Amino acid sequence: MRLNQVTVPCVDYEASVAFYKTLGLKQIVDSPPRYARFECPESDGGGEPATFSLHHVDGWTGCDHPVVYFECADVDATVQNLARQGIDCTSPPRDQSWQWREAYLRDPAGNLICLYHAGEIRRFPPWRIDG
Repeated sequence: MRLNQVTVPCVDYEASVAFYKTLGLKQIVDSPPRYARFECPESDGGGEPATFSLHHVDGWTGCDHPVVYFECADVDATVQNLARQGIDCTSPPRDQSWQWREAYLRDPAGNLICLYHAGEIRRFPPWRIDG
């Protein structure tokens, strides 16, 4: 698994988008007033940049707290392996309308974890904005 996506809640979409752009993140998805995704500045080590997103708290009741995303090559196999080790998902793997396959679980402190596979869609969705 690779940590490469974190989603945080926002209450003022426009202010939050402006803030993260000012920090140097490049906006790649703009779906006001509920969702924005950014690419983080690329590191000198090369590789694929991480992404960061905002989700309006009134737009999706499940995102009133940060969500940590771990990308897996095979979500179903990862979930099965975790179940064998006694870690159960709160939401089984399923295909989402945004073309990701996702499963959710919580850590011992209750933090929401998403195991997902998106491939190129994470950074290059059909609705990606350029500029």
